[in-house]
Amino acid sequence: MDKETLLTVGIDLGTSTTQLILSELTVENFASAFTVPRIEISDKKVIYRSDIIFTPLINQVEIDENKIKEFVALQYDKAGIVKDDIKMGAVIITGETARKSNSSKVLQALSGYAGDFVVATAGPDLESIIAGKGAGTETLSREHRGNIVNFDIGGGTSNLAMFRAGDVVDTACFDIGGRLIKIDSDSHTITYIAPKILEIIEKKHLSLAVGSHVVPEDLMPIIDELVNALEQSIGLGEETPFYNLLITHHDLKIKTDVNAVTFSGGVADCIKADNVTDWFQYGDIGLLLGNRIKNSLFFTKCHVLDTVETIRATVVGAGSHTAEVSGSTISYTDEILPIKNVPVLKLAKEDEQLKASELAAQIRSKLDWYLTDDNQLTNVALSFQGIKSPSFADIQRYAMGITEGVAKLREAGFPLLIIVTEDMAKALGNSIYSMLPEKSPFVCIDSIVAENGDYIDIGTPVAGGNVLPVIIKTLVFN
Repeated sequence: MDKETLLTVGIDLGTSTTQLILSELTVENFASAFTVPRIEISDKKVIYRSDIIFTPLINQVEIDENKIKEFVALQYDKAGIVKDDIKMGAVIITGETARKSNSSKVLQALSGYAGDFVVATAGPDLESIIAGKGAGTETLSREHRGNIVNFDIGGGTSNLAMFRAGDVVDTACFDIGGRLIKIDSDSHTITYIAPKILEIIEKKHLSLAVGSHVVPEDLMPIIDELVNALEQSIGLGEETPFYNLLITHHDLKIKTDVNAVTFSGGVADCIKADNVTDWFQYGDIGLLLGNRIKNSLFFTKCHVLDTVETIRATVVGAGSHTAEVSGSTISYTDEILPIKNVPVLKLAKEDEQLKASELAAQIRSKLDWYLTDDNQLTNVALSFQGIKSPSFADIQRYAMGITEGVAKLREAGFPLLIIVTEDMAKALGNSIYSMLPEKSPFVCIDSIVAENGDYIDIGTPVAGGNVLPVIIKTLVFN
């Protein structure tokens, strides 16, 4: 295989909107004819952008699963593709929608219906990273010095990702978005107020409630607090007493030294809106929030860079920026694939230097980190840095330590999952396989970086079985 094009899909079920994109990923062998193949993703191109619909809900706590399926079927038909054409992809459920009571059921049903690929309820960290990549902020950070923060402001949450020289260095999330107050676009009466907004209304003694008829000026005290919190997140402006209330689960560790900002999400389009005649035309506060941001300290104190995507940033990121590939020097038994949502156990560098028996003892000890409340084992993917040019003795030491260390997992019926950063998975996998009982399920992949706290998804083989699609998810699962 020198070059192959794979069709991928990204589906984003967000607080406000649901959308889908199709991308082509070119997988190419960059090695010469006389060396071990080196397979990488060489190009990513969006080839179809779906209609954008409001995320269909049965009520305030349930997603309408059937309407979601109908939407996906219609978009596949418009694009002229069928499920079997899709080789890789991701279904991501984000923001307030991830908190709906049937979100897991909808995800699993949609994954099977839309194609057999990765499915995740994106916690704030993963959504921040995906949106920042889809918006193009990751690329911008390679071209501009210092820290760049992308603010992906949607219907229910604002997801922040800080990039430096192409790397994600921090993330944050706030319960700030355009649909935290919903307003009937005809009567201009409030139909919904999110719980945290109700708390702010109460503490500020505002006369806002469901059923109230409002004009834009009535809502500005709330809008101001939301924008003040976003400003404060990178060290701008005055502190708001509602900053901690609006944090979803953590803010940025680095709140200063931000060289530039970018904006994506539906509210980013509202920032650009001019000559607005009806502030409630979308049935929410998105236009008011966007206009207030346009006149905020972001545009007077920061360097604001343009993004390549706004409302589609998350779905573009999910469809073409979440996947990595591990190929050429991999080992696996394909009947166990795909594998989804397995926690990563990263061994320390000093652990990797131990004798085989000592490495096994460290693995056994650290597996206990993942015991359930009722003392049951859960499967994990073991992650190692590895050695750049390992000797045969090194490979054997790793293999013996791993096979001995994971005996409890094998006895429990779990497949053995090994991730190595250095290019040594073929040799290591073959050695491990020779030490396992016959036909033991296992996967050994390399050229992937995975840390403690990450989760891994491994897709079904592509490119003639030479490549495994991999997604490493750094997130808090909802």
